[in-house]
Amino acid sequence: MGIRLLIGLGNPGSRYARNRHNVGFQCIDQLARFKGIKLDKRSGYALVGELDIDGSKVLLAKPQTFMNKSGDSVASLKRELKASPEEVLVIYDDMDLPLGRIRVRAEGSSGGQRGMQSIIERLGTKSFPRIRVGVGRPLGERFSRYEEDIIDWLISDFTTDEEATMVGAREQAGEAALAVVKDGIEKAMNRYNNR
Repeated sequence: MGIRLLIGLGNPGSRYARNRHNVGFQCIDQLARFKGIKLDKRSGYALVGELDIDGSKVLLAKPQTFMNKSGDSVASLKRELKASPEEVLVIYDDMDLPLGRIRVRAEGSSGGQRGMQSIIERLGTKSFPRIRVGVGRPLGERFSRYEEDIIDWLISDFTTDEEATMVGAREQAGEAALAVVKDGIEKAMNRYNNR
């Protein structure tokens, strides 16, 4: 049993393309470019493309539901592929990690990330692998997890300085995803969580 579905989370539309909250989409796009894959087919409320890794077929996907409905797309794709939750790998933004840091996990809570919460609810389990990509937190006392200011900040673009850091983070997240597919979650965690 290996990864059959690799999903990046984000919001559809050009307005959100460079947002902090769209890091999952950005990682999938970068991996697709690197592998020469077009995400030009539609399936399960998502744009998809097929990746061949050493003979294993992995579906790359960008849900075209909005972030807080990501679970609808993931559940549909999982059902179409007849995949188990353990065969679904999700890449998403995480404010609890410093900017540019990544973490590979076999399972866990949503950490307040609404796309992940939607997926957990629709799949009925927290037991699926994920790659968290740090976007950091905005500075200032007025920000807290539930304030409207946080949402506005998440759906704003990276600054020029932040973008310089995120280029490498997206590459590393893609490498980590390939490592999970090729070598399994444990080896990928050992390799990427110590950086």
